Amino acid sequence: MWRRNSLSLSSKLANHKSNPSLLLLLRSSPKPHHHGLVARSSSTSPESTSAADPVNWAQPGPEVRFLGPRATSASTFDFMSLAAASAFKAKEAAYLAKHYGRCYWELSKARLSMLVVATSGTGYVLGSGSSIDYLGLCCTCAGTMMVAASANSLNQVFEVKNDARMNRTRRRPLPAGRMTIPHAVTWAASMGVAGTTLLACQANILAAGLAASNLVLYAFVYTPLKQIHPVNTWVGAIVGAIPPLLGWAAASGQISLSGMILPAALYFWQIPHFMALAYLCRKDYADGGFKMISLADATGHRTSLIALRNCLYLLPLGYLAYDWGITSGWFCLESSLLAFAISSTAASFFLNRTTKNARRMFHASLLYLPVFMGGLLVHRVSHSEQSVTVDNSDQFLDHSSPDASLTEPTSPRNKKRASLVGAQSRPPVAYASIAPFPFLPVPIYE
Repeated sequence: MWRRNSLSLSSKLANHKSNPSLLLLLRSSPKPHHHGLVARSSSTSPESTSAADPVNWAQPGPEVRFLGPRATSASTFDFMSLAAASAFKAKEAAYLAKHYGRCYWELSKARLSMLVVATSGTGYVLGSGSSIDYLGLCCTCAGTMMVAASANSLNQVFEVKNDARMNRTRRRPLPAGRMTIPHAVTWAASMGVAGTTLLACQANILAAGLAASNLVLYAFVYTPLKQIHPVNTWVGAIVGAIPPLLGWAAASGQISLSGMILPAALYFWQIPHFMALAYLCRKDYADGGFKMISLADATGHRTSLIALRNCLYLLPLGYLAYDWGITSGWFCLESSLLAFAISSTAASFFLNRTTKNARRMFHASLLYLPVFMGGLLVHRVSHSEQSVTVDNSDQFLDHSSPDASLTEPTSPRNKKRASLVGAQSRPPVAYASIAPFPFLPVPIYE
């Protein structure tokens, strides 16, 4: 009955092809999810219909729109597809960020770079005097980190073939193929330019120049020299001694003798540190094609002697820091104990050249540097404290002298501390020596 009515209606529509009105039909489906409102326009071309099937309900195209549960399910499916695609893209972006972040971390030798930043920050604090510019400190540390990351990245770019032959370094990003060389060069160049620019803008040109020169010295002198001559160890020690001098220059704007304590400590400290490492990693260095003293020193006598000699050079640094008015007397004692401790491990390695003693000296070197820098920061004497010390000495000498107008504080320590803080002293009339006891008058020599 229904089929006969639909056919008669279709034949009527076929006889009225020119009718432009919109036909709305309610179509009932035997399946519950196919029912709905169907809209079809009668303005289609007459060639699209045939006499056998005047109305083609199965014809696909944009002419037929289903409004109802079927359209809702389609929109829901599109929304779920869009959400799945977005989630996939977010997951892919997170994976790429994690991958390249890890590659940048290893390429920059982040732990070593953070140690360089620590030495630079310590130099900045020591050169700041009585007040510390914390914004300048942060900018100096950030710039130093960028330049150190650039230098370490270039080092790995130049040594990619050597690193591939060493067990200790073959899993780095470049030998392992996790990053291309042009990508690494771009990263290194951008970090070097950004770090040097930051130091030039936020610190001073002197600090930026020291950073740029250290980058060139490390990447283009020390790195190729490792494959040419064992003197590369001493060149590398110079590279490691520059960052604290950079921090001092960034804070004070100049390079002075007082700023050489920490660079000297770093220079002498690096020699036993690297000698122990070179002795422990002799096979790796030989496989990598690097020229180290330990490779030509089968007995280890020369290697251990060089380490011991440079450990002994650390002994007077604590006294010099106290004598130059940089720290208090407590640091002199602590620094001397530290130097004796690392020297004892070096002496043990010299007397008995075994892997165990070399590793003990290496661990002692790892302990020495942070304790030494911490002692410098804890016991440092600010410029204001130095000025108070000089003023107190002036008052004591004025009260103890028979003729206050002829008395002037001219002890070597007070003159040195006064020169460190830039104190303007009067022209001396007579030179006096400090009495051995505070209750005795100071003798005047005319």
